[in-house]
Amino acid sequence: QVQLVESGGGLVQAGGSLRLSCAASGRTFSNYAMAWFRQAPGKEREFVAGVSWSGISTRYADSVKGRFTLSRDNAKNTVPLQMNSLKPEDTAVYYCAADRRRVVVTPDYEHWGQGTQVTVSS
Repeated sequence: QVQLVESGGGLVQAGGSLRLSCAASGRTFSNYAMAWFRQAPGKEREFVAGVSWSGISTRYADSVKGRFTLSRDNAKNTVPLQMNSLKPEDTAVYYCAADRRRVVVTPDYEHWGQGTQVTVSS
């Protein structure tokens, strides 16, 4: 089993930046595809970004392309999400997810973190 813990959320003004981190524990962390999802009140959980187990292949939701950068550090067992040029519509609870297979854009992952709140004020 993989345990995921998100951190780095908070309150930021529009145009500002935040750096989220997903800390993962488990014997086979390096073999897991990792992804970030977010969910705003009254909305479905939506895909934000994902990275393959190799760290080479990444994909982003259209709404965050050019603003968010996802990477992974297998040595530290962390998956940072750098969020720049934040907009009020980025406000949501952000969840880290892990799966043994490839990155998918639907919330069909084996493991989930508890989430971290990101609030962007206008």
